[in-house]
Amino acid sequence: MDSPFGLLAELTYRCPLACSYCSNPLNLADYTDELATVEWRRVLAEAAELGVLQCHLSGGEPLLRRDLVEIVAQAHELGLYTNLVTSALGLSRPRAEQLRAAGLDHVQISVQADEPAVSDRIAGTPSFGRKIEAMGVVKELGWPLTVNVVLHRQNIDRVADVLDLAEQVGADRVELANTQYYGWALRNRAALLPSRDQLDAAEVVVRAARERLRDRMDVLYVLPDYYSRYPKPCMGGWASRQLTVTPNGDVLPCPAAQSLPLPRASVREDSLARIWAEAPVMTAFRGTDWMPDPCRGCDRRELDFGGCRCQAFQLTGDAARTDPVCHLSPDHDLVARVVETANADSRTDLPLLPRPHRAGRARS
Repeated sequence: MDSPFGLLAELTYRCPLACSYCSNPLNLADYTDELATVEWRRVLAEAAELGVLQCHLSGGEPLLRRDLVEIVAQAHELGLYTNLVTSALGLSRPRAEQLRAAGLDHVQISVQADEPAVSDRIAGTPSFGRKIEAMGVVKELGWPLTVNVVLHRQNIDRVADVLDLAEQVGADRVELANTQYYGWALRNRAALLPSRDQLDAAEVVVRAARERLRDRMDVLYVLPDYYSRYPKPCMGGWASRQLTVTPNGDVLPCPAAQSLPLPRASVREDSLARIWAEAPVMTAFRGTDWMPDPCRGCDRRELDFGGCRCQAFQLTGDAARTDPVCHLSPDHDLVARVVETANADSRTDLPLLPRPHRAGRARS
């Protein structure tokens, strides 16, 4: 594609939760100089001109931005479809009504489990009750509701109950997304990666739920990369369909690319269009010419694009290597050993390193 159709606008990395699987950057202090309202308005205008159709407002917790309603209104005026990705802490009825009037199209609320004590323990703060209450407000105001649950060793056995909860709150869509091992999640990988038996059991439950709910609720189930024969396609191809703008204005082809040793590109220094077309962070792995073997000669190179560049870098130290998840990768043993260790331990309550709270004040 010549232009992106999706923008992930990470408005802030501040968050009231302390989830141990968070994939946001570890160096949060580097992102405290957040874009001002006028800067986000310009970013949205440039994104629309570039061809972006969807705008996902995320973080951290985007509700911590006092100017969120104004940002939503700007996106709506530009004709962008807007999706709020939120913990729902701070989504009071008055705030929700303001966002509805501003033109917000969709709400995605995360929950950590189906049972209050378990959910609150994983989230690192009492939050379950407020999440359920916010889901009710979302449905009452007529929004489509997606319930997102990050799955891992400590909650995947509850997937049937999680699906029951999504059904009870009237979700239109539920995302059961196994943990992606970036940021804080990588540090907690040993305590989060589920066993093969857990995954097999969950897949049976999900398959039955899809059949039972097919006319009422979409059920998306994402396997953990480490158990796949082939790697996931990197955002549909590096800098091909999506772009991310971080709280301080850095532009990336995906949310995890801040970890790569590539030159920085910022909307504070250049236009979004020029960054998309010319910045090294966007062109480094675009297409297939950069690929080494075995990717270069593989008939799947246009399907999975060599896998995840960020995962390749964090596991091998070289972002150009074949993603070690792939069974054809010369580095596949790095993943195989991790999987072997996960299956040698049947405990589901391994200790987690809690991610530090970084809520901060609301700002614009």
